[in-house]
Amino acid sequence: MIDQRIAAFVAEADKVLAHLKISYGRLQTGRANAALVEHIIVDAYGQKQNLRSVAGISVDQRSIVIQPWDRSLLGVVEKAVQLADFGASPINDGVAIRITLPPMTEERRKHLQKAVHQLSEDARVSLRKHRQVAHDAIKPEKDEDVKETLNQSLQKGVDEYNGKINEMAKKKDEEVMRV
Repeated sequence: MIDQRIAAFVAEADKVLAHLKISYGRLQTGRANAALVEHIIVDAYGQKQNLRSVAGISVDQRSIVIQPWDRSLLGVVEKAVQLADFGASPINDGVAIRITLPPMTEERRKHLQKAVHQLSEDARVSLRKHRQVAHDAIKPEKDEDVKETLNQSLQKGVDEYNGKINEMAKKKDEEVMRV
């Protein structure tokens, strides 16, 4: 049976990995990806909503096509995409909004590589904070053998999650540097 303190750490570590995956998805790597735009906030029907809730998003190699389900939202969606400013101008053709991504420059690749490393380091810092919380919860344990076993289990989990973070960073780094 898993100790509740270790289970709490694992749950938090899973959240860290999920957040890192989302953050990596938002990085523009030269290929079109729906994750680049789906989080954009649009003011539709008097409410703030994610773009993916008011429009269909399709992608091909270098472009993203955003087609609002209600054509009256076309201008609002176009303005929200312009405000997001991710290096490409949206083109409104009266039915959908097209965004053609420019090819990546070497300078942009280096900048994204730094961003990948920063995001992975932020994830490691967050993991260490969660480890400290779990460690502090284990400290009051009176039985030294149980305390030592829990600390070893915690460290094993930290090592495993750090490995996953490194693996994700390596994959994203390769994707960024691929021409």
